[in-house]
Amino acid sequence: MGHRGSDLRRRPPTKSVKRRFYIYCEGRNTEPDYFRAMKTKVRGALIELRIKPEGKDPETMASAAEADARRIRSARNSYEQDDQVWCVFDHDGRHEPVHKAREICHAGGVGIAFSNPCFEVWLLLHYDDYNKACDSKQAQCDLEPRLPGYDKNRSKTADFTGLIASVKEAETRAERQLARREEEGNPNGAPSTTVVHLTRAIATAAAQFRRPA
Repeated sequence: MGHRGSDLRRRPPTKSVKRRFYIYCEGRNTEPDYFRAMKTKVRGALIELRIKPEGKDPETMASAAEADARRIRSARNSYEQDDQVWCVFDHDGRHEPVHKAREICHAGGVGIAFSNPCFEVWLLLHYDDYNKACDSKQAQCDLEPRLPGYDKNRSKTADFTGLIASVKEAETRAERQLARREEEGNPNGAPSTTVVHLTRAIATAAAQFRRPA
């Protein structure tokens, strides 16, 4: 008995497993391509994209994400139960659909990466503090001269690989931006983004992954 106990104590710890992130997002190019670039840079976490079909509203996307989250919670594989499901969507003038989508996500354990008015606010924060009143068109126009290859008409997409190097700076600026909106009594008002919560969750999961010796 003593030998068996000793053997168990000497046994090396089980290697960790990469956490998987199921990311539901809108857009044909910008949002998916940003997270594809992140996927190539972050080695300790797995990123799987679920692209919302054209013409579907955030509520439909949130419902699909909630079903995925339910599947993960009921998974027999205990490792899979630690995977995460997130929705990435914009305000872009859609008050009621966005409100319903947020309710579905909150109730279903789905993470929310929400930008107001649009995802470009998050991208602009990779360059500097962005804190001016804007709509989607203005934010897109402000981004176009900064991000090489970006097209506000979305007929083509930029190479986001270089942008990923500035994620930590963007996260710090996003937190300051969110704090300003809170101080103004306008939480999640424009401009603001909670994509920072998703990128930090991915970074945390990647840091916890222990590569096999």
